[in-house]
This record gives sequence, structure tokens and C-alpha cells, in this order.
Amino acid sequence: MCTTGAHRSRHRKFAFALLAVGFLAGECNSADQDSSTLPMPHFRYETDWLKLPAGLAMGEVVAVAVDRKDHVWVLHRYRTVKDRNPADVAPPITEFDNTGKYLRGFGGPGNGYEWPASEHSIAVTDQGDIWVGGNNRDEAHGDDMLLVFDSNSRFVRQFGQRGASEGNFDEKNFHAPGDIFIDERANEVYVADGYVNQRVVVLDKSNGQFKRMWGAFGTAPPRERPTSLPQAQVNEQGSETATIFKGLHAVERARDGFVYVSDRGNERIQAFTPTGTYVGQVSVNRSLPSALTASGITFSKDRAQRYLFVADWGNGMIVVIDRKALKTVGTIGKQGAAPGEFTGPHLIDTDSKGVIYVAEVQGRRLQRLIPAARKQRR
Repeated sequence: MCTTGAHRSRHRKFAFALLAVGFLAGECNSADQDSSTLPMPHFRYETDWLKLPAGLAMGEVVAVAVDRKDHVWVLHRYRTVKDRNPADVAPPITEFDNTGKYLRGFGGPGNGYEWPASEHSIAVTDQGDIWVGGNNRDEAHGDDMLLVFDSNSRFVRQFGQRGASEGNFDEKNFHAPGDIFIDERANEVYVADGYVNQRVVVLDKSNGQFKRMWGAFGTAPPRERPTSLPQAQVNEQGSETATIFKGLHAVERARDGFVYVSDRGNERIQAFTPTGTYVGQVSVNRSLPSALTASGITFSKDRAQRYLFVADWGNGMIVVIDRKALKTVGTIGKQGAAPGEFTGPHLIDTDSKGVIYVAEVQGRRLQRLIPAARKQRR
């Protein structure tokens, strides 16, 4: 059985933790774990569906977010386009409808805020606000902030300051945060602050005030940043023993309240209650060549969100996981440039129809996976 966190004094938290034990049952940690009994979902693939205005180019495509209208927001590193005049490069934030039609673009350095040196993550609220983060890790000039723009592309506020991080217990700044998730029901924002720090941070969505945080296995993150992070270890029972995050990259909350994070350097997904009680984990492609596996994560759009999709950045594929059992269902694709193949799959998202959008950094494209009927055997 997956390990649970410490007992809580409040009955509600205790009951939620007990529910978690039953919900995320089974040994979740072995690289040779049994496969899930869920059927493997099937997709068809589209790679050239975005319709940029003639002459415009995109750089490294790092993140995607789908809003409540199924409009697709793409964040790219415009400074990585080296062979064009600046006027021929798309703005870093671009909006498309669900057919791929370009609607608008904005972003980049401006008055009143500090634009990231290395664009990394994007999230969109139900009200249309756009949250953006970067992952430059320079100590003096790090992307230690999040920016918010309104639905009319106007700057609203900045949380944190460039190069101001004071570590894992800083309640004002981040340090190259990985991913952002907007929890509309609880009016909260989850931040995977894990490129340098080792923590999940939860903010008040309205004012950006710090609310809570936790580290791997629901413990407190280390007071001092370690100078190096050891390789993950698995004990004789097949349980993952790495006690701190190593490249915490993405965070998502499911409809039933469980929070999932991708711990990329430790090649695993960990699951928690919203207050940070640890409830289970599953390894991701630990036997494959690249040790940088679990990157972006998203859920299927069925009511129970049975599937958890994980982008394996280093090995160029999508891993399909049974979300409730925390067991691997199968994988999609391999490294390559053809449809259904991936080059640097990074952050991902799903629309209301179950279409999965994959931002490919090195591939410099946004591929989409459209649900398809299972092929009939002849």
C-alpha cells in the first residue's frame, strides 16, 4: 500500500487522508510495477495545425494552457529565433482558437514589471487573467517572480522580484518556478517551485499572499538548499527513498482534490491532498536512458479523470498512468519529428473535448493528440 502522511488533528483532514489511502492503493513505486487494467487510449496526431500570420516565426515552444473557451495559449521563447528580424517573430504569449486560428499575441519586456529571462510556464484563469513564469536560475538575475496580465493583455501585478529569492522558506519570492496551476474552486494558485528550491507553494489567487507549502513526501523542504542532489534510490521493497524533490517541474489538481506533481530528476509522480499530505507515487520510465523524465502533466476529461498523462521530456514520449491506482497503462510515441513522435515534450494541457496539447521545446511546435476510436482487429 502507498504510504500516507502524518495524522492531522482536524477530522476533515484525517478523513481525506483515509480516503486517499483507499483511493491510491497498491504498490506504486517499483520500476517493474504491474500495469494498470485500464485500456490504452488512442489518438490521432496533428503537428502543423497552428496558423500563424504569414512571416511570423516561433522559437522554443515551452508551455500551453487551454482556457474555458477552449482557446489555446502558447508561450514560446521568442529570443531563441535567431534568423529573423524582431518584427517577424511572434510575441511570446500567443492566443489561438481551437481550429488553430491566430487571435492575438503580446508580452515581452515592458514598463512596471520584470519579464522573465527564460520563459517557462503559463496558466489562464476563468476570468481571463494570464499568469506567466520563467526559469532562469542565475542567482543575481533569476526569474524569481510570477507575472499576471488581464484579459485585455494589460499588466496587473507581479509576485516576487528578479534575483531576490532567499530559498525554500521565502514567502515573497520563488526561484525559477516550474509550473503554475489555477484552482478556481478554492481561489488558490499552486506553484511548482522546484528548479532550484524543492517545494510546492500555494498562494491566494486574489492577492498572491503565501498560504502554505510542502516538500517531497509532504515533509518540510530543506532549510538550506543542498549544493548537489543525489540520485534517487529504491529500497528492497521497491519504495522510492529520495526525500527531497529534484527538479520539481509540474503541478495539477484533479477534480476530486488530489494534487499531483512531477519530480523530474527523481523520475516520479507524487500525489498529495490539497494540504500537502503525501498519499502515493509512481515512477516514470526509470529504466530508460534519460534520467529527466516526468515533465508536464495533465488529466483526461472524463468525469473521473481516470488517466494521468505525463510528458517524458528526456525520452521523447507521453506516459499514460492510471490516476487512481498510480500504475502505468502504456506509452505514446518516441523521439522524432513525425506526428505522434516528440522532441522535448515539456508542459501539456487538455481541452474540454479531451484533446491533449503538447509543447515541444526542441521541436518548436505544439502538437495535439485528438481522441480516436480504438482500431478494430481484422
